[in-house]
Amino acid sequence: MNTRRRSSAQCATRRVVFLAFADVVLIDLVGPWEVFATANALTAPRSRPYELELVSGDGSAMIASGGGVSLASDHTARGSRGAIDTLVVPAASSISNAEGLLHPSRTLRRLAQRSRRVVSICGGAFFLAAAGLLDGRRATTHWRGVRELASRYPEIDVQEDPIFVKDGNVYTSAGATAGIDLALALVEEDLGRAVALECARDLVVFMRRPGGQSQFSATLESQHTERDALNDLIAWAADNLSSDLSVEGMAVRANMSPRNFSRVFRNEIGQTPASFVEKLRVEAARRHLEESDEALDSISAKCGFGSADSMRRSFHRVIKVAPRDYRVRFRSRGKVPVDGNP
Repeated sequence: MNTRRRSSAQCATRRVVFLAFADVVLIDLVGPWEVFATANALTAPRSRPYELELVSGDGSAMIASGGGVSLASDHTARGSRGAIDTLVVPAASSISNAEGLLHPSRTLRRLAQRSRRVVSICGGAFFLAAAGLLDGRRATTHWRGVRELASRYPEIDVQEDPIFVKDGNVYTSAGATAGIDLALALVEEDLGRAVALECARDLVVFMRRPGGQSQFSATLESQHTERDALNDLIAWAADNLSSDLSVEGMAVRANMSPRNFSRVFRNEIGQTPASFVEKLRVEAARRHLEESDEALDSISAKCGFGSADSMRRSFHRVIKVAPRDYRVRFRSRGKVPVDGNP
């Protein structure tokens, strides 16, 4: 693969090729595409940082998506010529049939050889793996596929938790919207934090969850409960982390006895209220550490830990790293983290 780097200060247009196969997952393609397209719109008319192309990987002019929408390609892979800055490979709905990807593998290897960087979205990692592009590298994919990826391709160091991983000039991301996070990180890498932040604001998404941000956040884990009272309580707790979030305090808000509340919470959420609240507070503290230079004492107070020492102990329990070390590793400085796990 071509590893030559262009300076982010250069104004040359970067050619971004989306290589899509039959049954492409629409959000894996459209989400990152919109990030790059938004960067173009925000920097116009003085520059156009990205030239976007949709390339059909199987030789057909139309690409059928897994959701039933067909897309017209700009080129077929066979007809694609010239150097590529960023090659993006979205997932396909039928990616579980990865053993038969011989033709896609040849196509992908050929295009990757003339690409500065190669990116997979969600299950697109299986295409990269089948082509041998992840051998000896760290990589991730949607949480439902990590075990299968690791089992089929033991030569890959599969990272189960992060939303995206960078290893050299190969980037892999987790499920669906993680592709948007990765695309924003690439825009930040190319054009700087200010442009990436404006893209995020325009798309109404977070600026960037760093690669180490877990696929398994406390709020995502809680979404399967069908009890409105618990959903309302969890939403309130996430916005009031310095309030009384003890079992007794939350039981009062849920109109339950402490004993019944603990039982219902554990049955519905799959963990104790104390463990869940600790994860909520750690997640909030992580965002402060990533996005600000606030003192640890101030962050610990805002997030309801009571003290910096208490926050440090929680960080070690939940993500196995101290807050200060986490900040050094993931504080946004306009660079994509080298690897994913905190």
